Amino acid sequence: MKKHLLLLIFFAAFLNLPAQTVNFSEHIAPIVYKHCTGCHRPGEVGPMPLTNYQQISAWGTMIKYVTGIRYMPPWKADPEYQHYLRENILTAEEIQQIADWVDGGKPQGDPTLEPPLPVFPAGSQIGTPDLVLSFAETHIHPGNGIDEYRYFVLPTGLTEQRDLVAVEIRPGNRRVVHHTLIWTDTTGTAAAKDAETPEYGYVAESGGGIGGNQETFQDQLPGYVPGQRPPVMTNGMAMRLPANSDLLLQMHYAPTPVDEPDSTTVLLFFADQPAMRYVKNKIMLPFFGTLTNGPFWIPANQTREFHGTWTIPEDISVIGISPHMHLLGTHWRVYAETPSGETVNLIRINDWDFNWQGSYSFQRPQILPAGSVVHAYAGYDNTVNNPVNPNSPPQFISWGEGTSDEMYYLPISYVSYQPGDEDLELDDMLVNTEADPSFYFLRNRLYPVAPNPAHDNLKAGFSLGQPARTVLDLYNMQGQPVKRLADGWFLSGQHTVDVNVQDLAPGVYCLRLIAGKEQHLQKFVVAE
Repeated sequence: MKKHLLLLIFFAAFLNLPAQTVNFSEHIAPIVYKHCTGCHRPGEVGPMPLTNYQQISAWGTMIKYVTGIRYMPPWKADPEYQHYLRENILTAEEIQQIADWVDGGKPQGDPTLEPPLPVFPAGSQIGTPDLVLSFAETHIHPGNGIDEYRYFVLPTGLTEQRDLVAVEIRPGNRRVVHHTLIWTDTTGTAAAKDAETPEYGYVAESGGGIGGNQETFQDQLPGYVPGQRPPVMTNGMAMRLPANSDLLLQMHYAPTPVDEPDSTTVLLFFADQPAMRYVKNKIMLPFFGTLTNGPFWIPANQTREFHGTWTIPEDISVIGISPHMHLLGTHWRVYAETPSGETVNLIRINDWDFNWQGSYSFQRPQILPAGSVVHAYAGYDNTVNNPVNPNSPPQFISWGEGTSDEMYYLPISYVSYQPGDEDLELDDMLVNTEADPSFYFLRNRLYPVAPNPAHDNLKAGFSLGQPARTVLDLYNMQGQPVKRLADGWFLSGQHTVDVNVQDLAPGVYCLRLIAGKEQHLQKFVVAE
């Protein structure tokens, strides 16, 4: 009897234990550092830094609100409709943890249990590029509190076609570069437009129409969105970069109260091996019979939903999709119907936001047989109920590249189908780099030291294919540790560490990089 009584007392006490208090160190820091800090840190586009307890606690109520309504983090594709690579989405449990933490007084918890702040790449997120293109001049984004959408033309200087596996846009001023769209132009149209204006770059004319802005109908390349790692083509796929082509960048600069300079750079990565398949682009536009309910006109004080279709002429494997519209846009829903009656979901955006647009890469190819029909529905609100309507009162709107015009623009990236595409993994983080050396830049690497020999200072560079706990140590040739240069959680990408060697005796030394379970070594000389 006494034993049963003790058991009852124990279980009663257990059932009445209070739930563990949600605290910053154990629960909130991992969420914010993973999903938010990439943009919310010094020099990035986020309006406030979120890099430690004090900063995050100060903005706790706002964080609870914007995550609760799923405004942040900015991922617009509906995860219940389709999934993509590198989704930045909070789970319902994570959102509730944030709310509970704020409602519970935002306790810090044990600081020793807080994960280290990630070390973000100082250079490329991919590796060493094959070609670097930069602005010819610095552009000054005016501090007038207004968004700016400006086009810049970067000649590639290529004398022959190259197979392109990745494009990485490195904004010169991440405080104001909100996103970038990029195309190739082989017609010279964009360069001619730039030459017509005295300033560097140009702004698209409102109501320019299809004949006035041909450059945006060229092949679109992957663009830039803050916090997203550039996609890398795998499985022998590549994009064609034609000879004598220009790159056309549409830069979206966020509003700012002061003038901000920007000089952006584009890194291009070429395949080491000839491509086995080239990526194609179908751009659905509201012309040439695409719309079933055209023309593409949106009268004042009306809402419209346009329905476009594309009948696929061959068996294809869809690898990405990039919806685009302007300030009147409200939603996208895109799916395909196969000849057998199967429905393949491609993307659904329930609450379009012009400030957050980009490319979405599928985790696996979406297989569509010849004769399949893509249905693309896009909604627009040209009434006073649209808080971002550029016109007050509303005006008649049609196609155009100006921000106050509208667009129905849907690039779909695909390759011709091959047997086995159903089983392909498109995530470049899963590539076996030993079996496929064309993706060497994704591996963990410790680069040769520069300068070598060194006199006063040197740079130690390394890249990580995946985020990892990373240690960089300096040893003498007797195997004795001299100094620790880095120790922390580093994100994937390219990193550099400045090393002062003035206090070292002349001789041969060794750098040792430990990244996860891997070890890499590089020797160098300290000169007299």
